[in-house]
Amino acid sequence: MNLDRPISSTDVEQVERPVASRILATLIEASPLAIVAFDPEGVVTMWNPAAERIFGWSEKEAVGMGLPFVPAEKQEEFRALRQRAMRGEVFTEPELYRRRADGSPIVVSVSTSPLRRPDGTIHGIMSILMDVTERKAAEESRARLSMAVEQAGESIIVTDTSGAIRYVNPAFERITGYDRTEVVGRNPRFLKSGRHDAAFYRNMWETIGRGEVWRGTFFNRRKDGTLYEEDAVISPVRDPSGQVVNYVGVKRDVTDVRRMEERLRQSQKMEAVGRLAGGVAHDFNNLLTAISGYSDLLLHRLPAYSTLRRDVEEIRRAGDRAAGLTRQLLAFSRRQVLQPRILDLNAVVTTMERMLRRLIGEDIELSTDLSPSLGHVKADPGQLEQVIVNLVVNARDAMPDGGRITIGTIDVDLSPSYSNAHPGVRPGPHVLLSVTDTGLGMSDETQAHLFEPFFTTKERGKGTGLGLATVYGIVQQSGGHIRVNSAAGSGATFLIYLPRVETRGDDVPGADRPFLPHPSPGTETVLLVEDEEVVRRLAREILINNGYQVLDAGNGREALLISEAHRGEIHLLLTDVVMPRLGGRELVERIRPLRPDMRILYMSGYTDDAILRHGVLEEEVPFLQKPFTSEALARKVREVLDSP
Repeated sequence: MNLDRPISSTDVEQVERPVASRILATLIEASPLAIVAFDPEGVVTMWNPAAERIFGWSEKEAVGMGLPFVPAEKQEEFRALRQRAMRGEVFTEPELYRRRADGSPIVVSVSTSPLRRPDGTIHGIMSILMDVTERKAAEESRARLSMAVEQAGESIIVTDTSGAIRYVNPAFERITGYDRTEVVGRNPRFLKSGRHDAAFYRNMWETIGRGEVWRGTFFNRRKDGTLYEEDAVISPVRDPSGQVVNYVGVKRDVTDVRRMEERLRQSQKMEAVGRLAGGVAHDFNNLLTAISGYSDLLLHRLPAYSTLRRDVEEIRRAGDRAAGLTRQLLAFSRRQVLQPRILDLNAVVTTMERMLRRLIGEDIELSTDLSPSLGHVKADPGQLEQVIVNLVVNARDAMPDGGRITIGTIDVDLSPSYSNAHPGVRPGPHVLLSVTDTGLGMSDETQAHLFEPFFTTKERGKGTGLGLATVYGIVQQSGGHIRVNSAAGSGATFLIYLPRVETRGDDVPGADRPFLPHPSPGTETVLLVEDEEVVRRLAREILINNGYQVLDAGNGREALLISEAHRGEIHLLLTDVVMPRLGGRELVERIRPLRPDMRILYMSGYTDDAILRHGVLEEEVPFLQKPFTSEALARKVREVLDSP
C-alpha cells in the first residue's frame, strides 16, 4: 500500500468489510435469540447456536433442510409468511406455534425481513425468533385465573393495606347489590350490619396485620338493606420481597345454608319434644278422659245448691287446661290428629269475628280485608280456628297501649323461584291468610326463635311459649308454611300460605254453624271395647246414662266372643284403636262380615302417626280423640248412629 497516497472510501470499505463480517458473525453466534436464514423455498441456510438450543436440532441437522420446526399443519401459514418477506415486507408475528426436535410444542415471537444482494434483489429470508412459551403459559395462567375469579360463585374482594377496595368480582356485585364502580376506592365498612362489635373487627385487622390468615363469619348488609351471612377467609398478598401489599378476601354467601341449618335444628327440637309428647300422650289422654268425664258425671249428679260443685268445676277446668296443653304439644310437633275438610277461609274468619273482638278488648281495633273471590283450602276447622286465635292473641299482647289488627285473605300463586328460596315450600296456587298488627314489632334475634317451643318474650307466668309453636305445627301439618315480616317498633305481619284446592260448591261447609242441642238419648246396643279399665268404666256409665244398652270388652278377642254370644243386634262398635292382642282395625275387619250393618266409631289417645300406622285415619272414618267429655262422647255416638 502506498502510504503517500490519500486513503479513499474504497480503501476504508476493504478494511471495514471483514471487520464488520466478523462482528456480525460474533453477534449471531452469541445471540440469545434464534437467528435462522433460509432461501425463497424455505430451505435453511443459517442456524445459530441459540436456534440449536431452543429447537433441539444441530446446525448440521438443520442446514439444507426445510424449516424443521414448522409442523405439517402450519406449512400453509409458513408459506404465506415467506411470500410476504419475498415481497420485501418486514414484519413481526408475536405468537407462532412451532415444535421442538423432541416433538414438544413451543411458542415463538418472530421478526422477519428479506435478505438483499448489493443490487437490492431479494435472495433469502432471515427470522429472529424468541421463545415465549413460558411467557405465553404465564399469560394463559393469568387469563384462566382472571376468568376463574370473574366467574367464581364466591365473592372476591381485594384491598390495599389501608383497606381501600381495589377490585371486586361479579359475585360480589350480585350478592351485595353494589356495582364495582360504586365500591372501588372505598373501605368495606359500608357493608357493616351493626351485628359485630368493635372487638370483632379489631381482632380481624390485628390478625391480617401480622401477615396471618383470618377466618370468620360476617353478618353484612346488602345495598337494599337486607342482611346476609357469609363465611370469609382474608389472606395477605406479598410482593417478591415478602412485603404485604394487598389483602384478598374470599367470601361465601351462606345465608340460605344457615337458614336451612336453623330449620333443621328447629325441626329436630320439635321432633324431640314431639317424641316426648307423643310418648306420654296415650296414657295422659286416658287419665284426662277419666278426670274430665267423671267431673262431668259428678256435676250432673250434684244439685245446683251443692257447695261441692265449685270444687268439681275447678277439677274439670284443670283437666280442660291440661288437655289443651297436650293438644298444643302435639300440634306444634305435628302429631295432632287432624280431621281436614274443604273450607272457605273467609267463612271461618267471618264466623270468628265477634268472638275475636271480645277476645282482644275494646282498646284494639279489629278489621278484615277478605278477598271476595277466594279459593278453598283443606284443613281441620278446629285447628285452623286455633291458628287464628293464637295469632290474634299474640298480636293483642304486642299492643299493650292499643292499636289495630287486620286479618286478610287473598289467592296467591307461588313461583318456582319462591319455592327454591324457601325449602320445603311447593310452588303453585295457595290461599294467603295474613294477620297484621301495629304493635311493638320484633328484633331479628326474636324472630330467629319465634316458633321454638317454650320460647316467649312475655313476663314469667304470662305465657307458655307454645302459642306460635302450635301455629307453626298446625300450618306445617296442614301442608302449608308460615312467614313473619317484622322489625323492632314497626309491628308484625304473619303470613300463612295454605295450598288451594279445587272444589265443588256442595263440598264447602257453610259459614254458620248450626246450634248443637244436647244429644237425644238412645236405646241402641253399643259394643264398647277399651283396654284401659278406668276409661271403659267411664264410657260405659256415660252411654248407660244416655239410654244405650252396653256390652263391654277389655280387648279385641274378648269383643269377638261377646259378639258371637250376643243373639240380638249390635248397632255400634265403639273401639279403641291400639290394644294388646287384637287392635281396633283388626277387630273391625273380623267382626264386620258377621255384622255388616253395625256402625263403627274409633277412639284413641294416641297421636296422629301412631293411629296412621294402624290404618284408621282415612277420610270419612268416624273418630273420637281422647280426652273427651261426656257430652262429646254422647254427641259423637248419636251422630254416627244417625248418619245415613
